[in-house]
This record gives sequence, structure tokens and C-alpha cells, in this order.
Amino acid sequence: MKSAELRQKFLDFFQKNGHKIVPSSSLLPSDPSVLFTTAGMQQFKLYYLGEKSPYGKNVVSCQKCIRTSDIDEVGDERHLTFFEMLGNFSFGGYFKEEAIKLAYEFIVKELGLDIDYVTIFSPDKVDSKDWRKGVKEDKESYEIWKKVGVSENKIKKEGIDNFWGPTGEEGPCGPTTEIYVNGIEIWNIVFNEFFCDKDKKLEKLKTPGVDTGMGLERLVMVVQKVPTIFGTDLFEPVIKLIPDEFDVRKKRIIADHARAIAFLITDGVRPFKKEQGHILRRLMRRIITYFYIVKADFKVIHDIFAEIVEIYSPTYPELNTNLIVQEFNREEEIFAKAFKWLKKFEDYPRDGKTITGEEIFFGSSTVGIPLEFIAEFAKEKNIQIDIKGFEIFEIKMQKHQEKSRTASAGMFKGGLADHSPETIKLHTAHHLLLAALQELFGKQVKQKGSNINSERLRIDFSFDRKLTDEEKKKIEDMVNEKINARLNVVKREMLKEEAQKIGAEMEFGVKYGNTVSVYFIEDEKGNVFSKEFCGGPHVKNTSLLGKFKILKEEASGSGVRRIKAILK
Repeated sequence: MKSAELRQKFLDFFQKNGHKIVPSSSLLPSDPSVLFTTAGMQQFKLYYLGEKSPYGKNVVSCQKCIRTSDIDEVGDERHLTFFEMLGNFSFGGYFKEEAIKLAYEFIVKELGLDIDYVTIFSPDKVDSKDWRKGVKEDKESYEIWKKVGVSENKIKKEGIDNFWGPTGEEGPCGPTTEIYVNGIEIWNIVFNEFFCDKDKKLEKLKTPGVDTGMGLERLVMVVQKVPTIFGTDLFEPVIKLIPDEFDVRKKRIIADHARAIAFLITDGVRPFKKEQGHILRRLMRRIITYFYIVKADFKVIHDIFAEIVEIYSPTYPELNTNLIVQEFNREEEIFAKAFKWLKKFEDYPRDGKTITGEEIFFGSSTVGIPLEFIAEFAKEKNIQIDIKGFEIFEIKMQKHQEKSRTASAGMFKGGLADHSPETIKLHTAHHLLLAALQELFGKQVKQKGSNINSERLRIDFSFDRKLTDEEKKKIEDMVNEKINARLNVVKREMLKEEAQKIGAEMEFGVKYGNTVSVYFIEDEKGNVFSKEFCGGPHVKNTSLLGKFKILKEEASGSGVRRIKAILK
């Protein structure tokens, strides 16, 4: 089944079941709290809050969406910047039972697919401090899934992954039930029962509603039985046009970014230095950079845009190849001028000079040349570049900015928001976390930033890739092992020179006097797990901390990762 047929089949199915087909809204939302339309429900948001829908109580749509939170992950097998979201919505017309029955009928009976398992929301899987902890388990959905024919062993309970919303700072939200096929989550059905305000307080909605989302690309992948979304008929014709000088990952990035560029330009976005225009410019310049690096013919990009328009114009007739190419060419001409900045380094090999970290930072942040192109240029010209110096300078600038923000907010030193008991506990756990990272990955892992409040800790650390789930589990286990070992936290005053000799960790960018405070986390026999320059405060013993849990691990900068964690 072709993607166009599958898209229409979804719309027709729900129209047949009493839903009004509503066209996709613009990628530029009316909600000022978000940059782009990221979900199908955004254009219907007000109808969940009591405003009367002009389309009736039940609608269905295929919404074009842009999400930038995973932009640096694009190129793997599943992340995208632009995608289409299939969704059926009800504003008081029906609720859980009919929503689940309709989903089951479409997946199993209309498409002939087998459901691997489904998930429902349970507060038992939610951390004690999370604002969703007080929401009751969705036992009703559990019983409905059993009723339609899904066995109990295929109904799993999950935590915050099964609670969706709000979009933006506030709005409708609620528990969800997810459908997995071939091991992939393809459909998320949200039951909007609450209104969440900016302070994360929940109030029951007068009229509960249904909001669903199913990524078209994932559904097509499952139906067409291809291993990745890039093997579907939405991508394959585009991928084939991209020269073989590019590896698989770069081909995927080019195809994804080109789709996003085409739709953003069509919806009126133009490259600019702020907001939506900044995202468009970033997508354009990444493609331009890749083509400059391998000296590929830019005419190929024009062919790529033409193919994208060919694929999507039956559904989105407003797409215009000439307009898209015109805007892309204009940005390419502007960006080409920036590369003249690199010419001043062409004599460096003869003079034995190195492009310094500060110069690289200026080129990437001010001139706008991606770091990877600077590195490729240097390689071709046999110029040495100080990448380590760049990273140090980048962190220095980040520290400067963070210090400025910290000073204006009246925060304490060491990244602490306050000296409350919970913040102090998290500060101590922060020491354990850094020590665990170094234990697993080596002493070359260094702290690059820190922010700790009463709710969670955040650490930025030098590392050049994403952590695997297994590695995150090892980190959690190690920290919790040290917490359970009831280690003492001991402060010792010593000369800075002595502290450096014993290998105590120093906070990057901080100037220390001749005498320093070093905190040791050690057992009764004096076996040390962590030793850091620090002004405190900390708990006296790790047994006071509770259970350590990683909430999120993500990129923070070039060669820098970020972990957010809590104590339960």
C-alpha cells in the first residue's frame, strides 16, 4: 500500500465513523508559546477548553508537523524534523471506549496488522516528585483493551511516557494509551481530562476529549515492511537522487532537512537569525555545508526539491518547486560569502600556525560556518586546528553566560539554586554522579557545567556521544550502590597544590586560593570514591540521599552531554 493510499484510508475510515475531515493547519501556530506546530491537536486546542468547534464534536486530520528537539539525532533510523501526524479528535463526542475500539478496528481489521502490546498510564511508574504523580491509574483503558481482545499480558503499565501534554506552557493534557506494532510505537491516544496551568497544577476539564496521534512515516514503514522510515516510498525516491559521496547518515539528514525546508518555505518562513527563520537557516546551511565538503553539484538539491514536490503535491498542492529553489539559492549565495573568512588561514601550513580554539569559535558562532566544515577545510589544506581549545573556549563562554544569569537570579555558587535540604542532597549526589562517570568512562570525563535546585540536578560533562540505555543503567546502579554503602562525606582543608597532587576534581573556570576545601566521599576504611574541590554544603552520609534516577541525557554542546537526575 502506497503512502498516499494509506493517508487517505485513515481519513476515509474516520469519516465513515462520523468524523469531519479537517485540512492540515500551517506549520506556524497561533499559539505564541511554541515555534512550530508539533502535533495535530494544536489547531483544535481551544475546543477542548469549551469553545464550540465549527466542525462538530468529532474530527480527523493529517497534520504537517515540525519538531526540533531531536534535530541532532536526525540521521538514525527513526528521528525526523518534518513529519505528518494522523489523528482523530473528539471534543466531548466520545471518550475512552470508542477511541480504543476505533483504533483497534483500524489497525487490526482495516490494515490487517497484529498488535504486539499496548501501554496505559500508572502513577506507580512515576517519580514521587513529579507533578503527574497524583493522577490515578487508567484502569478503564485496561479493561477496554481486554474487552476488544487484547490479552492481559500485552497490556503494560508505564509512567510519564503515558501522560501527554500540554502543548506549550499550559493547556489540555491527560493519560495516554499507546499501540505498538513490530516493536514500534505507532499510535498514541490521549485522553484530555485535565487543564495544566503554568505552575503544573491540574484541574479537571468540564468536557473531556480525545486527542490521538499516529506518525504517517512510521505507519507506512510498518505497512510496507521496510526496516526504516527511509526505505518507504516517502523517502526512497529522494534518497536515490543523493550522490554516493555521502554516507547513509548524511543522505538521511539531507532528505529529512530538504522536506522540512520545502514545507517551511511554503508556509511563509524565510531564513533569519531568530526563531523559525533561525531553524530554517540552520537546516539549509547544514545541507549547503555537506555539499561544499564533497564538492557535489548543487543542481542535485534542485532535483531533490522537485522530487519532494512530486511526492507531496497531490496532498499539498501549494508546494512550489521554483519558490523553494529560489529561496534556497539565495541562502546559499549569502552563506558562500561567509566562507571567504576561511581564506585567511590558507597560509597557515607554510607558517606552521594552528587555527586556535577562539578563532574556530568565532567562525562557527559569529560567521556561521559549521564546525564540521571548518574541520574538513583544515584537513584538505593540511592546517592544524585546536578542537580541544575550541571546546574549552565554548565552555568558557557558556560559563560566562551562565554566571551572568546566575548573578542576576541571585543564585548561590556551585550551580546551587538554594541551600534547602533537598538541594543539598542533590548536590552530594552530583559528586557521586561525576565520580561514576569517570569510573565508567575514564578520568578524561570532566564537569563542564552544573545547575542544582530542590527538584533535580543537572550536570554537563565532556563526552562525544549519546549514552546507551545500558550505560545509563550502569551509572544509576553505581550511584545507588554508593548511596546504599553508607559512605561518609568528609570536608578537609588543604593546600591547593596538595589537592591537585591527590587528583581532586576542580570545577572548570573557577579560580582557587592557596588553601582549598576538598570533599571526600569514602568508606569507614578511608577508601575514597569521590574527591572534589568544593565549598559545600553536603549531607554527612550518603545513606540520607534516597534513590538516584536519571531523567534525561542529551547533547549540551559540541562534545558535551547533559544529564538531568533526581532523588526519589
